[in-house]
Amino acid sequence: MKVTIFGSGYVGLVTGICLAEVGNDVVCVDIDQEKIDKLNQGIVPIYEPGLDAMVKENMDAGRVKFTTNIAEAVEHGVFQFIAVGTPPDEDGSADLQYVLAVAKSIAEHMNDYKVVVDKSTVPVGTADKVKNVIQQTQQQRGVDIDFDVVSNPEFLKEGAAIEDFMKPDRIVVGTDNPRTAELLKALYAPFNRSHERVITMDIRSAELTKYAANAMLATKISFMNELSNLAERLGADIEQVRNGIGSDSRIGYSFIYPGCGYGGSCFPKDVKALERTAQQVGYNAELLGAVENVNARQKQVLVNKIKHHYQDDIKGKTFALWGLAFKPKTDDMREAPSRVILEALIDAGATVQAFDPEAMDEAKRIYGNKAGLSLVKTADDALQGADALVIVTEWKNFWSPDFEMLKNTLKDKVIFDGRNLYQPEMLERVGIEYYAIGRGRT
Repeated sequence: MKVTIFGSGYVGLVTGICLAEVGNDVVCVDIDQEKIDKLNQGIVPIYEPGLDAMVKENMDAGRVKFTTNIAEAVEHGVFQFIAVGTPPDEDGSADLQYVLAVAKSIAEHMNDYKVVVDKSTVPVGTADKVKNVIQQTQQQRGVDIDFDVVSNPEFLKEGAAIEDFMKPDRIVVGTDNPRTAELLKALYAPFNRSHERVITMDIRSAELTKYAANAMLATKISFMNELSNLAERLGADIEQVRNGIGSDSRIGYSFIYPGCGYGGSCFPKDVKALERTAQQVGYNAELLGAVENVNARQKQVLVNKIKHHYQDDIKGKTFALWGLAFKPKTDDMREAPSRVILEALIDAGATVQAFDPEAMDEAKRIYGNKAGLSLVKTADDALQGADALVIVTEWKNFWSPDFEMLKNTLKDKVIFDGRNLYQPEMLERVGIEYYAIGRGRT
């Protein structure tokens, strides 16, 4: 099938390449000429395991093309995917200017039937706005060309996006037209072979489903972080509590790991946007506000532990910081806890020596030559001359360090662990003071 993808960022690029991988003829279009030039050279602008190789393979096979030519892109595909950004506006609502601009571009150039697919994460009612823009633009052109608008939200985890697309838990299709549902089922048939994964519903329910999923996962994280703070004050171990409740099949083990807060491009933005949507229809979504507030507070927990340990005087101290990305297997630092933590330490007069396996270029882009921050080449380099170690991202190569080396290298022999990677008893035997999340030390 012929498919056009508007937007060559995270969602658009993964969607386009995965659809090309199963034999579709895909055109990815973007207004960023530099990004398109790099993609045509095989340079992928984001880090996602396996994506580089898939881009090269499908370009070599002629199944995917990257362009800035909007007219050519609209002409190409029956399916017109809108996968552009919806950044938070000043009031927390999703900014739809890019989505609606794409809708207008499609309407300006379409000459035959199109299925316009909202892949971007958008508030309930966006499909109606997209439809209205297309109709109004057609009226201005003096044409009346048939089209349908579909909500097809993405459920991709950064670091596992290809696996999630190729072997999805579910494929949500929101449409009011049975014909369009069948077209989407045909497009997704290669990803739906072992059992039925396509869930069809009305458009507004599909739009809400995406926000509901992310808000639910964010709620689980904030709930566990709330419990971790309570566990510390009660002398309980949150890791044992996690195992106790995770064994309940109604709860499960996913997304109940306590830590120093969630970040990324989805959870913070989507919780705020859903809360704003509720306000717009006159409903006070108190739980969503609480999830957001708990998360903001949790990003300060490690900073508070550090200041408490040093009796509020960290001026002149040097901290090794392991992990900058908001989660492993990505270079994404949007809303990352690391940013809150390193900035707080530097503001208090400390120096930070930071390392991340993938996010170093992104950190350089964000911070440049920020005073008090050194971006180093290896995890061991971060330890040199450091008074203490701060762990923010649970990359696997941080899980099993040489603890004797850590004790001998860190001047103050102390670790502040925001991801509960180690066993407190083992660190105590080694002779390292250990502060984790919800494990008995405030």
